[in-house]
Amino acid sequence: MSTALTLACLWVLAATGVAFLPMRVQRVVGLPLVIAVPVLLYLIAKTHGLLITLACVAAVVSMLRRPLAHLWKKLTGRQTA
Repeated sequence: MSTALTLACLWVLAATGVAFLPMRVQRVVGLPLVIAVPVLLYLIAKTHGLLITLACVAAVVSMLRRPLAHLWKKLTGRQTA
């Protein structure tokens, strides 16, 4: 397995571990994980090409669906509950 995919697997394990933490801690600890996503996706795209990268993007969107939905609502001006 390549270094990029190994790092992505470690990211998934770390994100899963952060999900078990209380919400007030998740925001602090999870921020570096969210910032690392574009870097990891770039490394995967550079190493493995478009198809594997799209699969990884689908996995990331699945894992971050609630924060992404909240961000989308804020950007579009809809009410966030």
